Amino acid sequence: MKQADGEVSATINARVEQAFERQIARQGKANNQLSTTDIDTHCQPDSAAEQLLRNAMTKLNWSARAYHRVLKLARTIADLAEAPHISKAHVAEAIQYRRALREH
Repeated sequence: MKQADGEVSATINARVEQAFERQIARQGKANNQLSTTDIDTHCQPDSAAEQLLRNAMTKLNWSARAYHRVLKLARTIADLAEAPHISKAHVAEAIQYRRALREH
């Protein structure tokens, strides 16, 4: 049986642990535990990412709560990519995950 292409579990696990350590160092807790005030402080997207997220919020009729959830997810995606800031690509990925979850 041929193995699927991709990363081995140990590599993925190490990247997840490093992302978690970055979260703790930056804000003292995991991204999923951030309050609205914490999100405003630690989840600042760049201008292109902010525009994409605002457009999605309007088009998809999201609440402020949904907006904040997507920002936290985008921050986690950025952490996994070892990116210091949330970019448009991180927000786009987070939007796709949110939309996929809502369709099921």
